[in-house]
Amino acid sequence: MRLWVCIALLSTVLCASAERPRIVQGIVRAGQFVRDAAGGARDMYRAYKDMREANYKGADKYFHARGNYDAARRGPGGAWAARVISDARENWQSGVSGRGAEDTRADQEANEWGRRGGDPNRYRPKGLPSKY
Repeated sequence: MRLWVCIALLSTVLCASAERPRIVQGIVRAGQFVRDAAGGARDMYRAYKDMREANYKGADKYFHARGNYDAARRGPGGAWAARVISDARENWQSGVSGRGAEDTRADQEANEWGRRGGDPNRYRPKGLPSKY
């Protein structure tokens, strides 16, 4: 019995330390990208949910920056998801909300700031509860 346990452990160690073929590395990277993208989408949704819950005038730029910042910190997949979601949201809102091109430009600036790793607190309005 001990012999089989030792053989199993040795096999595991040897397989874990061996180099993976390129195709396996590509699959692993693709899986990581998808996982980052899904996590980034969750980060964006959490920021949107918090923005709706806070319902605080002038805080939208902060939540845009925070959602993009959190998503981008996950990696390339998270940054990609943040860009896709932000662009889709702004394209849809610019035609529906009627707030104008200036507001859309400011939202996109906050989105980009967050994705580049800038501190979202730059856009945090005074008086926003510390919960957010």
